[in-house]
Amino acid sequence: MRHTFLLLALLPTLAQAWGNHSPMCYRAFERMPEVANAAAVKVEPLVDFLRAQESAIARTLDAQEAWARQHLKGHAPRPEALRFTADAKRSDAERRAAFLRALRLSPQSKLALYLQVDPREADSSRPALDAAEVSAVGNSKGATQRFVALQAGEAVAPLAVLASACDEPDYGHDLNLFDDNAGAPSNPGYGFGKQPFGNPAVAIGSQAPFHMGFFHQGRVFNTLAPSFARTFTELRVQQYGGLAVLAWQTGHAYWGWRFAGLALHHVEDLTQPYHASAAPGATLGHMMWVNLKAQLGAPADRQGLVVLQSNRHFVLENFQTSWIMDNARQRRDGPLEQALRDLALDGRYPAWSPGYVRDVVAAEAFAAGPRTDAAVVVGAPAKFVTDPNFDFAANEGRLGAELARDMQGQREALLREVAELLRHFGSHSRNGLRGLLKQAGK
Repeated sequence: MRHTFLLLALLPTLAQAWGNHSPMCYRAFERMPEVANAAAVKVEPLVDFLRAQESAIARTLDAQEAWARQHLKGHAPRPEALRFTADAKRSDAERRAAFLRALRLSPQSKLALYLQVDPREADSSRPALDAAEVSAVGNSKGATQRFVALQAGEAVAPLAVLASACDEPDYGHDLNLFDDNAGAPSNPGYGFGKQPFGNPAVAIGSQAPFHMGFFHQGRVFNTLAPSFARTFTELRVQQYGGLAVLAWQTGHAYWGWRFAGLALHHVEDLTQPYHASAAPGATLGHMMWVNLKAQLGAPADRQGLVVLQSNRHFVLENFQTSWIMDNARQRRDGPLEQALRDLALDGRYPAWSPGYVRDVVAAEAFAAGPRTDAAVVVGAPAKFVTDPNFDFAANEGRLGAELARDMQGQREALLREVAELLRHFGSHSRNGLRGLLKQAGK
């Protein structure tokens, strides 16, 4: 059987896991003592941090690359030409560009000075900031992100910096980094090779291998679809996390909290079962069968399965976002907010380590996949989650209100499942942050 397996063409539609991370992160961290009691930090442009710590950053990135080559399965080595080296003579713009190349982030990454304000708290003291100033990705219809500008030198709460940054990797950091993506960096290229899954012609989908981790599909699946194992979520966690530690240790607290949020985004993505499993609602046998039929000239069942998984993912994300935002705007607490704040589960997991993302977070989400998928099917109107001929993603803007209305009286099982997933989201986010703070000696 060819190594072209299920979902290869349509996974880009699933590139985002939880919609807007920031409102959830405000709730997850607001009662964590290490965050709630932290002193305000001084806002600092990225170039100031890069200029002040150029040699230390160079050593950190070299150490990260050496570690990744030794420990990360499927790691794509960074080309030597991208290595970050200290050079006091270059301009700030050149230093910033060299930093992005060394991390192998999109050259269009903004890393602006901004906050995404807690939707519970209207912030009229700072000027609104257009999304294009913060993100290289255009806001979709119904986007809930609202940005305000920060000024260098002003004091800001670490909670706001952290929660804002937890959503930031979805703002274009990982777009078009593979050799077969339009506009991919070249001369030198980034060394990631061809996009391992998803359609390389769809820009937003090119970030999927940095935000998903199919680590627990099993030996048979991995043999049939080896490219699915090539994901770079762990790399991003290590890169951003190491920079957070360095920033805290060298007196750049703003960037400590900012880089920590960037790292935790990728941890949080893997708490979403549709990001830790290729098809949570299908058995391996069924996937193999529909794939074989497609290769024999009958692709309808495979296409239908792809659409159903995509629809269920979007329905889950739609409701999670709607519930969180509605409660925030009304300053109301419900099961999801209580779950996000629940610290009781934190200590039941192993201590934070480089293997935590794969062995704890992704494994737990993969195991929850069938239960989550079943809850979506029970909790949502049938036409949105059981009709393979209906593409919810293409109609989300038009049908979101209808979906919300028709869920009334049917959603309790789904609400319970989402609450459990967000309990894990909160615990893993806090455990990751504790691990980084401990490494920094905080």
